[in-house]
Amino acid sequence: MSRKPFILWFEEIGIKDVPLVGGKNASLGEMYRHLTSKGVQVPNGFAITAEAYIHLLKDAGIEGAIRKALEGLDTHNMKNLQARGKKVRDIILKAPFPEDLEKEIVAAYRRMEKIYGPDVDVAVRSSATAEDLPDASFAGQQETYLNIRGPEMLLDACHRCFASLFTDRAISYRHDKGFGHFDVYLSIAVQKMVRSDSASSGVMFTMDTESGFDKVVYITGAWGLGENVVQGAVNPDEFYVFKPTLETGHRPVVSKRLGLKQKKMVYTKNPRRPVTNKVTTQAERNRFVLSDDELITLAKWACIIERHYGKAMDIEWAKDGDGKKVGTGGLFIVQARPETVHSQRDTSFYETYVLKESGKVLATGKAVGSKIGQGRANVIKSVSDISKFKKGEVLVTDMTDPDWEPIMKVASAIVTNRGGRTCHAAIVSRELGIPCVVGTENGTEAIRHGQKVTVSCAEGEEGRVYEGLLKFEVQRLDLREVPKTRTKIMMNVGIPEQAFSQGQIPNDGVGLARLEFIINSHIGIHPLALLDFKNLKRKARNDAAVREVVQAIEERTLAYKDKSAFFVDTLAQGVARIAAGFWPNDVIVRLSDFKSNEYANLIGGALYEPEEHNPMIGWRGASRYYAPAFEPAFALECQALRKVRDEMGLTNVKVMIPFCRTVEEGKKVIGVMKKHGLVQGDNGLEVYVMCEIPSNVVLADQFAEVFDGFSIGSNDLTQLTLGLDRDSELVAHIYDERNEAVKRLVRQVIDTAKKKRRKIGICGQAPSDFPDFAAFLVECGIDSMSLTPDTAVRTRLMVAEKERELAGGKKGCKPGAKRGGCRRRK
Repeated sequence: MSRKPFILWFEEIGIKDVPLVGGKNASLGEMYRHLTSKGVQVPNGFAITAEAYIHLLKDAGIEGAIRKALEGLDTHNMKNLQARGKKVRDIILKAPFPEDLEKEIVAAYRRMEKIYGPDVDVAVRSSATAEDLPDASFAGQQETYLNIRGPEMLLDACHRCFASLFTDRAISYRHDKGFGHFDVYLSIAVQKMVRSDSASSGVMFTMDTESGFDKVVYITGAWGLGENVVQGAVNPDEFYVFKPTLETGHRPVVSKRLGLKQKKMVYTKNPRRPVTNKVTTQAERNRFVLSDDELITLAKWACIIERHYGKAMDIEWAKDGDGKKVGTGGLFIVQARPETVHSQRDTSFYETYVLKESGKVLATGKAVGSKIGQGRANVIKSVSDISKFKKGEVLVTDMTDPDWEPIMKVASAIVTNRGGRTCHAAIVSRELGIPCVVGTENGTEAIRHGQKVTVSCAEGEEGRVYEGLLKFEVQRLDLREVPKTRTKIMMNVGIPEQAFSQGQIPNDGVGLARLEFIINSHIGIHPLALLDFKNLKRKARNDAAVREVVQAIEERTLAYKDKSAFFVDTLAQGVARIAAGFWPNDVIVRLSDFKSNEYANLIGGALYEPEEHNPMIGWRGASRYYAPAFEPAFALECQALRKVRDEMGLTNVKVMIPFCRTVEEGKKVIGVMKKHGLVQGDNGLEVYVMCEIPSNVVLADQFAEVFDGFSIGSNDLTQLTLGLDRDSELVAHIYDERNEAVKRLVRQVIDTAKKKRRKIGICGQAPSDFPDFAAFLVECGIDSMSLTPDTAVRTRLMVAEKERELAGGKKGCKPGAKRGGCRRRK
């Protein structure tokens, strides 16, 4: 009876061969055989099968010795685990390699030399036969060896790879997942190296790793070989590409974030240490590792891979910087496995962690997940000290690798200095379901050992470590119980980083997306200062104040030579991320509505803004857009929105004009928008006007001839109706949106809009704060309410009840039935 082969080439294996070649090899073979014809580039190679591993155990007669070494194993006792793991690895490493196995490995390597040239560089990676299952990821449990050249180095790397089946973390992980130590075998992938040491590499997921939002490809990358990104040794660049409009031929790079990329892993000429890390240059840190063309290519490949496997995927990519050699050059996929966290999530429930107190922030970084954890901080700087960690503590360290996993699973939260959201600490934290803040840079210094802390990942993309044990609560929503309503329930959204998760709350779109948050938080620079940058640089030679402005602009726009392009790109990406999160529902974007004092607070703003005694009712909103002094800045907003709609294909974005005092002013703004490429009616572009000035109500019939719809801004409408400054504490007691004068104006403009067949909604704070005001709006027949996300579901339930009441109040009436049109269920 012939034995199973020791060597199989990628072209000979597929996803059904996991028992023989492990998950990694099976996936590489599957892609090499079926996806290279679709344009996905996969480096060639071969698998050393699990049969070879079994042959080593039997030929050397060491299986009994391994079993004996594992007797009395206690994976929760770090010293016990470390001692037994080392003993087993020593047994395997001391066992002689079978001669027939050596010959076949060397012969396969010689065949690769014929393809790629003598002394070809290969990666040697473990591929466990239980790896990459839908509910468990064994990835990273065993060792990887890079830049391996020649038969001698290859055989040594393979021997160490086999021994790594019994690393401490692999033993612990198998035990926790219920796998027997002899139920999992090891295969090895020997694959042509991609020369990313002279280019870049990273990881991508076919969904957002934090929210589980499945309409994006999330890509991370850094300079050099990919191990630094996987291990979390660097803070990588991060990108999002939107899948639905990518499929229609658009270029929807909806988010780009520059990472620190502190170091890169490169080749050496030392066979004992074939790779090493070197510090990146400032120029490398200030430059994105991928162009938009490359991001689009990778995202398309990710979609091809996801469609082929029929599930969300975790993919490693590499860019070859050595295009001179045969078979190299360009982008490659070097690994793909199923995503194992969100694919197992119960999507019928939406869980929200809410911090009920505030406190001193000790450290910030990137939030992993959306939970909150707390406990005593245990600052550990070396893996050799993990035995000092106790269950329920908060692990604070520089970075983690698989050796840390035995204590990560008992931590209440994890904080690291380094790493991005695809690093080891992030991946394991997601799988374990615990909050993690990565890339704090100074966590191990800012957080004292033994200090009680709260780790919050529930406040958007930024994760925060607070001093003390702060109160928080967990809100769990059964999405199956949320009713439909005639009145559209939309949301007020300003923070792009929260859009992917907020978009999963039952909604009918975004009634108010504020540009101010994006400009203030992500740009922070006055647009005229960016347009005038060359002139400012000349002035800076003789003016210290201007010199400070120039320096601040330089620091924020490192990746951009054209400073105005920074404004356009950043604004476009912020809007696009919100539009993607709520696709295909409408996202109504209000153009900038800063007052002059707020614009003056931006970097360089004081150089361009007038001083007004009452900016609340001064130069704001529509009056700015057509003014010669500000129109160039407004043109940048138009360019950004054109980029979102035309280049990225997110045509669900609509535009809203704030603080438009007269009909003539509205016509001027429509004209200026057209001049800068935003044409009302083109490609479905609708233009709304904020109804927040009494003149908007009084002349609503005339405004309806200019605009496609109205959105009531109850905040400003209240202050201007009652003649008070809503920022003044002296008259704050008078301010009330429920005042009868305000309500009459609201009812009047809704009636006029209905007569003119124009859409009308509300985006002011009133229906979020006052259920009775929301009920009043339903009675008036308003088309939509835009609410703060935390009140959207509660208000929807109330609206559904009110609509039932108006429909006749009969038992069994469906929410959303027209007045008088309710029928009993039969």
